[in-house]
Amino acid sequence: MTILITGASGLVGSHLTAHLSASQPGASIIALYHRNEPEERFHNVAYRQCDLLDVFAVEEVMKGIQQVYHCAAIVSFNPADKARLVIRNQESTANVVNMALEHGVRRFIHVSSIAAIGRELNEDQALISEDHYWKETKNSSVYSKSKFMAETEVWRGFAEGLQGAIVNPGIILGEGKWHQSSGTLMPAIAKGMKWYTEGITTFVDVKDLVIAMQLLMQSEVNQERFIIGNSALSYERLFKMMADALAVPAPSRKASQWMSALIWRYYFLKEKLTGKPALITKETAHTAHSHYKFDNAKFLKTFPAFAYTDIYSTLQRMAAAYKKSFKVKD
Repeated sequence: MTILITGASGLVGSHLTAHLSASQPGASIIALYHRNEPEERFHNVAYRQCDLLDVFAVEEVMKGIQQVYHCAAIVSFNPADKARLVIRNQESTANVVNMALEHGVRRFIHVSSIAAIGRELNEDQALISEDHYWKETKNSSVYSKSKFMAETEVWRGFAEGLQGAIVNPGIILGEGKWHQSSGTLMPAIAKGMKWYTEGITTFVDVKDLVIAMQLLMQSEVNQERFIIGNSALSYERLFKMMADALAVPAPSRKASQWMSALIWRYYFLKEKLTGKPALITKETAHTAHSHYKFDNAKFLKTFPAFAYTDIYSTLQRMAAAYKKSFKVKD
């Protein structure tokens, strides 16, 4: 079996590479990265640098591949990154899909996001499901639009004969990548972050996600997408559990919506004046106060033996890894 993993230096890609290396030792695995080399390497994995916007480079690495896990993506909620997000997330996905079709790849698993799922609920609906179609609104983030557009490329591939599935994970939690995306949450708590918001969303252990991806790859499920995430959790509760796992004080001050509105405007002006990317944007401020509950039943019905890791167990594992990485004493 020949397997190609894109985005191998990211949170999902690195954990997936480790998992497949251990669980499928006889497979021939090629792990692609763009600029940053993976921090951890495995003897039975071939690592290659590849710009997915270079169609000729993608074509070269796709030769002889039977399975593709497409994990590569840029995560940003800064409107200033709009053009870069669309180009990277959509056009790179189009190249990977096109070359997978051209070279007869057997199975294709695409990592999308709950950000690419619609948010509108009918009166009789309590949960957001895979059937909710994404529509652009005034509150849509540039990231969600880029992930939706990337997903449309995969659906096009499915229509043209590609076999596989799409995963839409919640906010991904896992050790490593402490300076990227959701990985920044634990360091912030460890360093004494005081504020929390009352927003609610779905979170998922990265190790659960990669197992779910492998299950889909090894199944006959075709042209379906699946929300992958544990039950809904508030940011307040998540931060308290993180603090408990780290043995540090939990954030105790609630940031109201008007306070968040002031903060993102402050960082917006600071970015304009200094050129330094804003720590908080209008989009992240809106998300932090939003209440979104997602239905994870479809995947659990498809794979009834699968069970999610308790989030507190995830956070304890992350805390141990964080302390080890930064030599934090208990």
